[in-house]
Amino acid sequence: MACQLRPALGWVLTHTCRRQALLAPKACKPGVRAVSSNLEKKRSYWQHLRRMILKPPTPPYKHVCQVGDPILRCQAAPVEPAQIASQEVQAVLVTLVRVMRREKCVALSAPQLGVPLQIFVTEYPEKLCYEHPPSIREIQQIHPFPLRVFVNPTMKVLSSHLATFPEGCRSVGDFSACVPRYQAVEVSGLNEAGEETSWQASGWAARVIQHEMDHLQGVLFIDKMDSQTFTSIRWATVHE
Repeated sequence: MACQLRPALGWVLTHTCRRQALLAPKACKPGVRAVSSNLEKKRSYWQHLRRMILKPPTPPYKHVCQVGDPILRCQAAPVEPAQIASQEVQAVLVTLVRVMRREKCVALSAPQLGVPLQIFVTEYPEKLCYEHPPSIREIQQIHPFPLRVFVNPTMKVLSSHLATFPEGCRSVGDFSACVPRYQAVEVSGLNEAGEETSWQASGWAARVIQHEMDHLQGVLFIDKMDSQTFTSIRWATVHE
């Protein structure tokens, strides 16, 4: 599961992935995938043939890992600052931004693409932001913001007031729930050039930061949600 990295950075993934392997389910039988219900789902002939011919994908994935994948429950490892300019780390950053924009989400962390490193990217373009009605944007303090990259981020709470609003996650597809988050935080770290950067954010932007910081600790929004508000965002469509 480790990326093809130079030794200076590769040991981080190797060590972290070895630790996660201890928590992972038993290896699947040939031609069989493990599913959350503990039932065995056989690959079709064409899926099996495709896997025989093509090598399985390696991190950073071009897709978002889903809940149940052990990588989402691991604590991400810090990146050596000297390695940020390396081809491997830059490839992770480029892939994170590309997948985030393709999926039309506002943020994405490295573990969500199978890379257990302390990295996340976030961006809220106007087009995506203004899809929300003005009343929602006002209540939840939703505002657009430019692309930001954080490597080895740390977070400081600026306002201990808690605001509870619905949020979702591409790693918990098609579900949402209300989650309490601090009203204002400051995140500090290194950017894509290895330079120190910080951001004081409030409202929705602060929520995004806390959500991504959780990912780097192996925590998902479902761990902090009000379980009675857990909802499939497509619940109404099944009646159509």
